[in-house]
Amino acid sequence: MNESAGLRFRRLHRPQVITDELPENRHKGGGTYSGKVFQVTLLSLGGFLLLPLLVIVLILESPVQPEVFSLKEPPPMKGCWEPNLSLRGAQRLYEDQLVGPESIANIGDVLFTGTADGKILKLIGRRIHTVTMLGKPPCGSREEEPTCGRPLGIRVGPNGTLFVADAYLGLFEVNPTTGEATRLVSGGQVVAGRKLSFINDVAVTQDGKKVYFTDSSSRWQRRDYLHLIMEATADGRVLELDTETREVSVVMDHLRFPNGIQLLPDEESVLVAETTMARIRRVHVAGLNKGGMDTFMDNLPGFPDNIRPSSTGGYWVSMSAVRPNPGFSMLDFLSQRPWIKKLIFKLFSQEVLMKFVPRYSLVAELHDGGVCTRSFHDPNGLVVAYVSEAHEHDGSLYLGSFRSPYVAKLDLQHL
Repeated sequence: MNESAGLRFRRLHRPQVITDELPENRHKGGGTYSGKVFQVTLLSLGGFLLLPLLVIVLILESPVQPEVFSLKEPPPMKGCWEPNLSLRGAQRLYEDQLVGPESIANIGDVLFTGTADGKILKLIGRRIHTVTMLGKPPCGSREEEPTCGRPLGIRVGPNGTLFVADAYLGLFEVNPTTGEATRLVSGGQVVAGRKLSFINDVAVTQDGKKVYFTDSSSRWQRRDYLHLIMEATADGRVLELDTETREVSVVMDHLRFPNGIQLLPDEESVLVAETTMARIRRVHVAGLNKGGMDTFMDNLPGFPDNIRPSSTGGYWVSMSAVRPNPGFSMLDFLSQRPWIKKLIFKLFSQEVLMKFVPRYSLVAELHDGGVCTRSFHDPNGLVVAYVSEAHEHDGSLYLGSFRSPYVAKLDLQHL
């Protein structure tokens, strides 16, 4: 046998695997098997990762017990509500020198505000002076806020004193020169069987005999304001303080997050921002209609905060979140779906959720009859963020914020 014959003989007797499948089918079968292994592995890994989440969803109790409520379809953002960039022309003052100047008042050209560190500040030119501190340090954390205090609404009374609503500590009258603070109403005080848990804004009559203020909730404190918004319970009130007798009485009950408050010129009624319902109510506090309520403006394109008078006889209303139309409003969507709200608060903290709230600052001037005459916008809050109040003084709007580290100033003469 020669060499070439030997090679042919070895090739003929080479072992072979006998199968009915064609080569291409064997290739596909191998690929299918690998794919199945990958799918099983992926599903197993997904189940392993989702198991703790399912345990949380099923076992943990939600901190909120939301109610179902209805909001009307948001008004189209056109006409008076047409988006613009007017607020981006504002100037930031005292940037990074204060935090959360929620409300602003003035005596002459001196501005006063309350900040997140519990202080009442006097703003003169470029300087900041501390008038007083209503609570006690330390400050800066969520846990410390109830003892540190959180001044919100601030007004100038007839005697040149400041009336301050502190969310936790109560209602105060403060001497702006000496810093002496007199507590008029205590935070946590029981009125008509319920605690004052979230004192928010304040309004004072011209003679100083009556003080009206909002208590946003009997259940939630200021530090849990997002819980209050999501739960949407009607446990907010408007109250009246008689400064001579020190008696506190309930003027109106069953409001959903009553926020800013403003006396009308006749002092027989007050405007109240009912934040959750995106509307402004008129509550009659004196006269023949005392104890009654009607709607000043319904279905706003945003969620109103403080209300302050304008020089034209109207009212400035601030909104830090809008209901875009056209667009999508998360709060409108969730109003009919309380189960989603419960799930959200099982999974995320308030701090995390705030990062998902779209920033959009809107300030509008409203007149009697619910007429919008002009509005100023800052989409995405690039210059003016988290706006809470627009205080008009000497041809400018001073814009407060519940969160930002500055006061913004908008010159109205160039708009």
